[in-house]
Amino acid sequence: MGFRGRRSAVAVILLAVLVVLAGCTADRTGEDSAAPAGPVAQVTVAPTPGATEVDPVSLISVTVADGRIDQIALTNANGKQVSGELSADRATYQVTEPLGYGSSYTWTGTAIGTDGASVPIEGSFTTVAPKSTTPATINIGDGQEVGIAAPIILKFTGPVTDKAAVEKALTVTTEPATEGSWAWLPDDGGSRVHWRPKEYWTPGTTVHVAANLYGVDFGGGAYGDADLTSDFTIGRSQVVIANAPSHRMQVVRDGATVFDFAVSYGEGNEPRNVTRSGTHVVTEKYEDFLMSNPPYYENVRERWAVRISNNGEFIHANPESLSAQGSSNVTNGCINLSPSDAEAYFPTALYGDPVEVTGTSIDLSAADGDIYDWAIDWPTWQSMSARSADSPTPGVAAPR
Repeated sequence: MGFRGRRSAVAVILLAVLVVLAGCTADRTGEDSAAPAGPVAQVTVAPTPGATEVDPVSLISVTVADGRIDQIALTNANGKQVSGELSADRATYQVTEPLGYGSSYTWTGTAIGTDGASVPIEGSFTTVAPKSTTPATINIGDGQEVGIAAPIILKFTGPVTDKAAVEKALTVTTEPATEGSWAWLPDDGGSRVHWRPKEYWTPGTTVHVAANLYGVDFGGGAYGDADLTSDFTIGRSQVVIANAPSHRMQVVRDGATVFDFAVSYGEGNEPRNVTRSGTHVVTEKYEDFLMSNPPYYENVRERWAVRISNNGEFIHANPESLSAQGSSNVTNGCINLSPSDAEAYFPTALYGDPVEVTGTSIDLSAADGDIYDWAIDWPTWQSMSARSADSPTPGVAAPR
């Protein structure tokens, strides 16, 4: 009986050890199942949710790490979905159209992680609300052919305070490459900036102008109203040589003199009737035009009138000065031709043709209208760029 009792005691001890071990194993399993791993997909939205004053043309995007985008949409307050593009690997979505000013936008969607778990895509933001927007225009239209002295002119309907920011948004791309620069001229009912090449354009040059103004802070609470572009071509080289003492005017096309006219220039006995010396630019032309210069004359009908400045200078027919043409200068400042010569010259004139006047007592200047670009020497012109301090050759264009 003593042996049997000892064996029973050992069995009881072993059973107790097994129960303790089983209890320990069960407790560890319970601890592991209480802390499951979270979803691995990491979603990043730009701008940060809750952002305000967001630039409507800044990068608006969603990026997913360790996963992919399953569904996504960005909508405005009216429920309209904004256009966007999803990358091939579905890791990035980027908005592809400008957003509106002063508008709220909301992200909705889901991302699926590499673990198969879904993560919401969410968040809202608001774009900047300008006090005002400032429209602009470009002087040369798409498909237009212009002369070799044509400046590119952007005219704004209001003042531009941050000219450097606006100029940074402007590009001129040419083929062949053409050195040129922007210059800010005095405001005239709004700010204005001109671009011209260092030398006359090369005939046949193609030009692309891009003014990416939407979303640009003009300063003073004003922002750009819309983007603008223009694609045009430089035509043949035609230069008018107008030497006042000679009483003649030559038209030189592609290096060859095609016309040599007897003319009469401004009488020059007082400042008002001096034909200005310097490089003028043809801006417009009329077969019939009523000219006025109070108190000297009003609504006088003239034929074949080609405007070369905004101070009233035209190249036009004037039969009343016919006897003086080729021998003396008697006009009020215009360049007078015979009716037949004026009619012959008229169809050859293009916007942007240079008219080089020499030999008079007063130079072309800012006082004579909106285009006196070629009266300004090149270093001075470059210094009139708002970016001249940080760009040694502002506005230099290159092939696309």
